[in-house]
Amino acid sequence: MSGSLWLGAEGRHTLPFIPRQRPHTPAADPVDELAARMEELIAAAVHPDEVAAILESDGMTDSHIRTAYGRHDSFELAEDLYARVERRYPSAAAPAADPWHGSLGACLLRGLVFALPGLAYVLGAPLLAGPEDGFGLPFGTVPLLASAVTGWVWNQGLSHRAYTWLGLGDRAAAGAALRTGAPLGAVLGALVALAVSGPGELPAVGFAAGQAVYLAAATVLLVRGRERDLLYALAPVAAGAAWATVLDLPDAPRCALLLLSLAAATGFARRASGGAGGGGAGAGDGRPGPSLAAAVPYALFGLGTGVLVLYAAVGDVLADGAGSAVAAPSAVALTLSMGPAEWLLYRFRSGSRAGLRATSARGFRRATAATLVVCLGGYLAVLLALTVAGTLLWPGAPHLGALRLTGLLLTGMVLWTALLLQSYGAVRAAAAVCCAAAGAQALTLVTGAGRPDTVGPVVAGVAALLLAVLVGALLGRATAHRA
Repeated sequence: MSGSLWLGAEGRHTLPFIPRQRPHTPAADPVDELAARMEELIAAAVHPDEVAAILESDGMTDSHIRTAYGRHDSFELAEDLYARVERRYPSAAAPAADPWHGSLGACLLRGLVFALPGLAYVLGAPLLAGPEDGFGLPFGTVPLLASAVTGWVWNQGLSHRAYTWLGLGDRAAAGAALRTGAPLGAVLGALVALAVSGPGELPAVGFAAGQAVYLAAATVLLVRGRERDLLYALAPVAAGAAWATVLDLPDAPRCALLLLSLAAATGFARRASGGAGGGGAGAGDGRPGPSLAAAVPYALFGLGTGVLVLYAAVGDVLADGAGSAVAAPSAVALTLSMGPAEWLLYRFRSGSRAGLRATSARGFRRATAATLVVCLGGYLAVLLALTVAGTLLWPGAPHLGALRLTGLLLTGMVLWTALLLQSYGAVRAAAAVCCAAAGAQALTLVTGAGRPDTVGPVVAGVAALLLAVLVGALLGRATAHRA
């Protein structure tokens, strides 16, 4: 089970695009100022709808547009911008800039740093040793899971808030949000772990508190794009986990390596959040910023998706008598797959943007459907390969049966389509489906109404079907780029 699954996928999964700002003379008219800032992208657009798509990816909602620019919605503002900027189409040898271009290497690096924290459970296994609880889970698992879910919820909302400030061009406000929100999230995660702990679980509470601090630090680094710093911070944990699988590592070095990684991540995060420079519009010049309520759907999205992954991990722990807190290759496969998933989300956004040039609505729908099939199929193929590899290589991994594999692939489909909807602004619908599925799975686990390997595929299948309908209804229209 990984402690940082949704921080970047989960923070970056809104996929905001921040156009490169060029120095220019401030204009009295805010629309003129915006036109100057986005001139290169607007000049290359072949239709105002493309400009509306860029505005949405820049984090601008209709309410913000009405307040800051005096236009009714993104389409009206896009038409105004399109009319103000002269067309400068690139030559055939120099295609137009793609705002949804994503580096495969960077996305794979993010997937790696999403999964590496799972090695901390291998290194900290002695802290989680003890008798099973009433659900057959290892001793100390409840405070650990409660702290993790709390961190995912809080940090998903915090990431959205920081990314929205960045989308508005205010790095100082984004840094202030991270400096305030990250420590609060760490304290909240530790307190939740303490509140749900039982007798003798104090070492597990300490581990959960460290996990909460790491999640807070990782949120800052991922929002700031400092994946390499996070990778360096996780190096002691990775080395220690590899050592512990070969030799009987004493408890003192295990704790020292965990604390070393935690201190490194915290130090990098403090430097990243403290380095926010001024400039850009935002709270500093009176322009309205994102409301706290706007982050709630994203926090709920983090809750739903996080519980779905935890349910897959619990299914591994309970399957075939695995009974180990670290025997969860399904969760590892899902977390590693988030890197390719993010890249494929970028590919879909890029392909659907190109589909706007279709000469008919039917042509657009056909192009969009083909792109969706390729991207979703590619993600499921990656998840299948990671699952098979994890099952073969993971010590004590449960047997990869048809039900377990089906449930995992359906869960992956739920996650990817939900992230796709979220990237188009339909976060409420995606969060509602994910939270309903997660609640149903959690209820069956608590009540003992069914085994995870049988209940999971059914619930995930229903959720995947609902999300597929939503994707078809939303993304089959050329106006889908509207916020």
